[in-house]
Amino acid sequence: MNKNDLEHELPPLTPLQEAQDLIYQAWEAPTKRERKKLARQALDLSADCADAYVILAQDNTETLVEEHIYYEAGIQAGERAIGTRMFTENRGHFWGILETRPYMRARGGLAKTLWKMGRRQEAIDHYWEMLRLNEHDNQGIRYVLAVCLLDDERNEELEKLLSMNAGDGMAMLVYARALLAFRREGASPRATRYLQQAIENNPYTPAYILGEKRIPRKQPPTIGWGDETEAAYVASEVKHIWRREGGAISWLRDNTR
Repeated sequence: MNKNDLEHELPPLTPLQEAQDLIYQAWEAPTKRERKKLARQALDLSADCADAYVILAQDNTETLVEEHIYYEAGIQAGERAIGTRMFTENRGHFWGILETRPYMRARGGLAKTLWKMGRRQEAIDHYWEMLRLNEHDNQGIRYVLAVCLLDDERNEELEKLLSMNAGDGMAMLVYARALLAFRREGASPRATRYLQQAIENNPYTPAYILGEKRIPRKQPPTIGWGDETEAAYVASEVKHIWRREGGAISWLRDNTR
């Protein structure tokens, strides 16, 4: 069978598939202008292209309200694209199905925007539902949610999340567990043990939280495990929480010595 025969047997791409191909090009585009242009072309092909709305939310907005509108449109497009049966038949492992990923990206973007808008309960509800839809959490939503719960002092919910991920040694969770214990018990032996375990997992984090090292303005595209990129990222998200928790900074400093 030659190439022409093979191409003849392949079914034609649907408008949504053609639109998604443009999105793949947009992600590789060097400028926002080019990304926006390709995103709009994708929507001309299919209004169900959720990723096109995600790109426009990121690159074509000046206010949180505009972001919210685009992400909401992206969620609706994603729901139309995957259909209602997907939510019942494949609940729990969404990310393993390629067609669900644009929807999940749009929902994650919406939750982040809602949090910035001060609509914290709505944001947290979205993050919890994303974890229920995709239990393996390929997007790392548990780390974002941990910060939200820690910041909003939802201690019981945070404890639940930490229990669900007891074997996860990423710095975001182990430092959250230590601060949660300190919030409840002060510098108890248990809280201090959690803190020492967190420092063992990533010894670079305290310096960034304490202000001994400057957090980079721009985070690297990838975050390592147990290294300084992870430490700087974690500190950028939780430094303000540690500083407002009475006595936590002194406790952290004493234990790093």
